[in-house]
Amino acid sequence: MSNLELLPINVAGEWRLGGGDEYQSLYPATAEPIARLNAASPSDVDEAIVGADRAFRTSGWARMLPHARAAVLHRVAALIRERSEDLAQKQRLDNGKPINETRALVASAAGTFQFFAAALETLEDSITPSRGAYVTMSVHEPMGVVAAITPWNSPIASEAQKMAPALAAGNAVVVKPAEVTPLMALELAKICEEAGVPKGIVSVLPGKGSVIGDAITRHPLVKRVSFTGGTTTGKHIAHIAADKMMPVSLELGGKSPTMVLEDADLDHAVAGVLYGIFSSSGESCIAGSRLFVARSIYDAFVTRLAQAAHALRIGDPASERTQMGPLITAKHRESIERYVDLGVSEGGRIRTGGVRPSGADYDRGFFYTPTILEGLGNNARITQEEIFGPVLVAMPFDTEDDLIAQANDSVYALAAGVWSRDFKRAWKLGRAVQAGTVWINTYKQFSVSTPFGGWRDSGLGREKGREGIFQYMEQKSMYWGTNEEPLPWAR
Repeated sequence: MSNLELLPINVAGEWRLGGGDEYQSLYPATAEPIARLNAASPSDVDEAIVGADRAFRTSGWARMLPHARAAVLHRVAALIRERSEDLAQKQRLDNGKPINETRALVASAAGTFQFFAAALETLEDSITPSRGAYVTMSVHEPMGVVAAITPWNSPIASEAQKMAPALAAGNAVVVKPAEVTPLMALELAKICEEAGVPKGIVSVLPGKGSVIGDAITRHPLVKRVSFTGGTTTGKHIAHIAADKMMPVSLELGGKSPTMVLEDADLDHAVAGVLYGIFSSSGESCIAGSRLFVARSIYDAFVTRLAQAAHALRIGDPASERTQMGPLITAKHRESIERYVDLGVSEGGRIRTGGVRPSGADYDRGFFYTPTILEGLGNNARITQEEIFGPVLVAMPFDTEDDLIAQANDSVYALAAGVWSRDFKRAWKLGRAVQAGTVWINTYKQFSVSTPFGGWRDSGLGREKGREGIFQYMEQKSMYWGTNEEPLPWAR
């Protein structure tokens, strides 16, 4: 192991070394270690959750008036902004994203805490229409201990999207970051502590999902799990949750279709398709990885697209000129290479990419070129299975009915894109495609005020939006009797 100092983890507010195995977090651009820590152990999980439950019941956080709890979340947002450059650089090291992208992710995290602080201050319960001699009310209350299990592709933003509404609702939160990207959750825990979140309300337990995530999900004191990650793991969590009768939010995989009609603004469409699949090196659940282009413009469009993809700047994530950084690990790059080989064996042709970039700048990191394949149908494995990398499969279509059928022919239904100058056609396609989010003449734009989630194997539940707080609360109906006489049955 290197000479890096061991990082402590947060167990119910106590900063200490984890009880699990020691491991290193590597910088994907150079494969050099940038952090060293011990994973959490199963006993750490139990101590964190029991401590979180105690803090929930005794710290006063859950009973704090909404505007007072919101003030703490506003301070979290302010502290993130004060430390934005330091956090962005740590995020860059943590998962290899280009610095301009990590700065945007940090800004997103600050905005998420700000939004849910504001939403909390203005959150309203309701008096429902009475149907008798009583006043009826619907109120919401915190659940207790909730778990946030987050992915490695956008750590600080993903963690904020779960932590902020859960804390706003008055819960204690146990965060299980991805094993390979532990740094940002630990930083957020420090910021929450400094902002005034009571001790024990936030815990961070890095480690393997199959060990630590599983132990968290099964713990009887955990009342809800919010998970972002792979569909197989999400289904496993759903099975555990069913046995516990526990609600879950699952934001899972995608194989999102992007549809370019013959009347599209091609400059906008080329730029949008590029951004949709190759930003974040394609390591994005909503990546537009299936491209359908009207046959009359297919050859010209894909030629332009391939030329633009070939010109993308791959390299050092610290450079502000870089558009694509490395992939997360060597193992993940090997998986993507196997998929590209599979696509070729299925009859696909590589229009651009399909190789590791050459040169001293790329030798140590986990880089891969933006790749476009064609000559395949929508039923090929490479067009049906999530690759989670910079690989696009391009296909022509003939009619809108054919387009809709192919776009919806997937176990996934997370996102989709439509490119057309015709508002009515775009609206029709946007309503016909089955997906949790549809972008029209843009792609991969997000707002914390707008709910996000998927259908089918892309998940359950929604994050973001004002209603996002209610995901972390239990609804209760209350009846106030106003009758002058005793209930007649008892006479």
